[in-house]
Order: sequence, then C-alpha cells, then structure tokens
Amino acid sequence: MTATVQTATAPPTRETTRPRAPIPLTRLVGVELTKMFDTRSGFWLMAAVGLLSLVATASVIAFAPDPVITYDAFAQAVGIPMSIILPIIAILSVTGEYSQRTALSTFALVPRRGRVIGAKAVAALIVGVAGMLVALGVGALGNVVGSAITGVDLVWDISATRFATILLANVLGMAIGFMLGVVIRSSPGAIVGYFVFALVLPGVFGTLAAFQDWFLDLQPWVDVNFAMTRLYEDGMTGEMWAQLGVTSLIWIFVPMAIGLRFVLRSEVK
Repeated sequence: MTATVQTATAPPTRETTRPRAPIPLTRLVGVELTKMFDTRSGFWLMAAVGLLSLVATASVIAFAPDPVITYDAFAQAVGIPMSIILPIIAILSVTGEYSQRTALSTFALVPRRGRVIGAKAVAALIVGVAGMLVALGVGALGNVVGSAITGVDLVWDISATRFATILLANVLGMAIGFMLGVVIRSSPGAIVGYFVFALVLPGVFGTLAAFQDWFLDLQPWVDVNFAMTRLYEDGMTGEMWAQLGVTSLIWIFVPMAIGLRFVLRSEVK
C-alpha cells in the first residue's frame, strides 16, 4: 500500500492576478536621457554644444566687422556647429543600443519596441531644443558683450517667428539623424550617411539645377536641404511651407516609417 502525498497550493490572490502596469513613458524618457549622457561620446557631444557656441560667439566678436555685430550674426554663427552636432546626437540615441550590444536587454525589459523608440525620439527632441536654447542664449550674451566691446548699438534683429523657424530647422535636422539611425542601426554607417545626406546631396541637386532648366523649378519640391535652409531666412510663403512638407515627407518620414517597421519586426541579437 502506497501513500499519496498531496501538496497544497495557495489560491491566487488579487496581487498575483492583477496585471502589472506598463513602465511609464516619462520613466523611459528619463532612462534614454541618462543613456545619452553616460558614455564618453555622448558626454563630449553634449559638452560640445556649449563649447562650440562659445567658440563661434568669440569668433564673431574677434573677426566680424563692427557693422555686422548683431544678434543675427551670432545666431548664424552658433547655428553652423549645432546643425552638425544635434543630428549626430539623434543618431547615437538610436544606434547606441546596437553598437553597445544593449538592444537585447533593453527590448527584453520593455518588449514593446515602439515605446522604446518613442522614448528615444522624445529624449532626442528635448536635448535638441535645450541645446539650441543654450546656443542661442550664448549668442545673445555674445551680442551684448560684442556690442559693449566694439561700441556699436545693441541690435536684436531676430523676430520671434524667425526664432521659431530656426528652432524648427534644427529639429528637422535631428529628425534626419534619427531617421538614419532607425534605418541603418549602425553608428559609423549612420554618421557617414548623414554627411552624405547633408553635404553631398545638396551639391548634386545644386549642380543639376544649375545646368538643367527642367530641374530648376523641381528642386524645391525634391531637395529637403534646399527647403530647410529657407527656414533660416525671413518671409516663408505658403508655397515654401508646402515644399518643406513634401520634401520632409519624402526624405524623412517615409524612410523613418520603413525603418521603424524593420526595427519592430527584426530579430535582436
């Protein structure tokens, strides 16, 4: 005769059956912001935003003629390095997961990859806007100091509308970098792709427009860099906004949607 031993299991309680709430988006954004600062490359890129703004501002004070010591001159000077650094920051915010081999752990902790990519986009946007505000603030300080040193009148010749369009231009530049990071998912490849996008394509399109009359009128509708540069100028018309929208859709949002599809469906190793 054998005895049967039965083990009693505790009935499920409300705590064990209650579904756990997903990680809040604010926490994900905070984690992604931390990731953007806790590597050497990320730290120095962030530091470069302030350092290069100071260098550009000092260069205007030292070398620009007195009549052009205006806020517009300082804003254009600090805008040049920002247009290069901010897209690279956006690229690394995406590709860092793959280059540092942390994508598997990240997507294991947060299985819904779309939430992770969305948090990265929000974090990159926060850093981009904050970086531009810091850079333009340094330019404003340089305008005050430069006017005092040279003895010229203090000139604030950038309206609120133009300030907003300059900010939008840099946000779109970061969107290009973010798109390349999503599509290529490799830091070196995406950075090389950005410089091709920002330096090679404008030359190709400009040469084509200079020698082919049929392309001259078509260029504003297919060249996103051409459309974006007009955000730095006054007087954006309705047609210019339409051209910016069309080129952004072709070169930024459609490739980003395709890249996101691959990110959501591809195997993470």
